[in-house]
Amino acid sequence: MASIKLEIVSPDKVVYTEDIAMLIVRSTGGELGILPHHAPLVTGLVPHAMRVKLGDGDEQLIAVAGGFMEVTPEKITVLASAAEQPIDIDINRAKQAYARAKERIAKFHQGPPDSDDIDFKRAELALHRAIARLRATKTEFEG
Repeated sequence: MASIKLEIVSPDKVVYTEDIAMLIVRSTGGELGILPHHAPLVTGLVPHAMRVKLGDGDEQLIAVAGGFMEVTPEKITVLASAAEQPIDIDINRAKQAYARAKERIAKFHQGPPDSDDIDFKRAELALHRAIARLRATKTEFEG
């Protein structure tokens, strides 16, 4: 079976490197499936749990907090602002981040119309990062 090299890099380390069968990601333009010999591509990524399909049929999830992806026919490079494999994720911390972000968003909707839009966007991003981390660990959560 054909494979393609996947390398996921965050600012502090190489998070993942492996030959894979397929990568499913959520880009700024929508969901993409990348197979070996894919056409060259550069795109932004939004926070989500990437799906890595291995040649033996197994699937792994890796949480990314956004970044960029470059695809060549032989290699996929993900430059993530943060990325974690499920084994490295502190589930309790992710649940707490999820709850804090939900609370901040709820307060924004209850506040005066001139509430700070930047704080709302930061809370939204924190929520999406927490959801990505929880989904990567296959943890149940409300939402």
